[in-house]
Amino acid sequence: MKKKSNENVSITASPKKNGIRHIAANFRRDWILYLMILPGVLYFIIFKYGSMFGLITAFQDYNVMKGWFGSEFVGLKHFTRLFGDSSFSLIFVNTLRLAVANIVFYFPFPIMMALLINEIKFSKFKSVVQSVIYIPHFVSWVVVASICTTLFSSESGALTEMINSLLGKQISVLSSTSAFVPLITGQVIWKEFGWGTIIFLSALAAVDMQLYEAAKIDGANRWQQTWHITLPALKSVIVIQLILRMGSFLNTGFEQIFLMLNSSNRSVGEVFDTYVYNTAITSGRISYGTAVGMFKSVVSLVMVVLVNYLAKKAGEEGVY
Repeated sequence: MKKKSNENVSITASPKKNGIRHIAANFRRDWILYLMILPGVLYFIIFKYGSMFGLITAFQDYNVMKGWFGSEFVGLKHFTRLFGDSSFSLIFVNTLRLAVANIVFYFPFPIMMALLINEIKFSKFKSVVQSVIYIPHFVSWVVVASICTTLFSSESGALTEMINSLLGKQISVLSSTSAFVPLITGQVIWKEFGWGTIIFLSALAAVDMQLYEAAKIDGANRWQQTWHITLPALKSVIVIQLILRMGSFLNTGFEQIFLMLNSSNRSVGEVFDTYVYNTAITSGRISYGTAVGMFKSVVSLVMVVLVNYLAKKAGEEGVY
């Protein structure tokens, strides 16, 4: 009986040993590949997960001289102050307005552009088009803001003069509260839509061409092929991209908004990103600014979980 129990122990222990040996063998064989992913892993550990420790600041009256472990713990004081602030509702509405505009108007744009590029048959012309629409992604927001300021200047802006001639009256786009959201959304579309097509074009490259040939034989035109073959092939990618987009739902972009803000449009342009800068950096209220940033992160997390749940309910694959 004793011998039999020892055999059972050795049998149950062998899969674990084999698993460890298998992992070690893979590491020895592919150590160069593991070394290549090391910078990315370190980036996420240091700047994503490591920085989460700083969230403790939101529950303290943080003092730079005392540090995290010496500062007074105040619980939800800063969150209570945030929700009770008279400007909170205004900032939340402004941020939500820009976030919804980006989802409604920007998100479909790369998809439509990818479908159009996919219809180009000449490979050289297709490469030229892709290169041209990728270029704005590498232009800094400072340059984009400078271009917009020049084009929409109330004194000598080319586009301002065109708009004024069409409307028959003088209008200042840069200081107009009604033009702020379209202006910011237009900048995002111009700068990022080309870069956003890369993932969708990659998904389209994996579509079996025999499906299109079979559709042609059945008499399907280009629109019917797009509707019944191309779009279904993109559906899962679109859903995943939408879920990931929700992770930065309230991140409207500090640099872009900050450069386009002025005294006339601040009532519709002040968002959480600029508010955190003004409170945490300019005014030195680090704990309060951290609480605002944490609120944004929690809202984004809820949005990701909710959209992922709805996607699975609709029969699609989520991100987890």
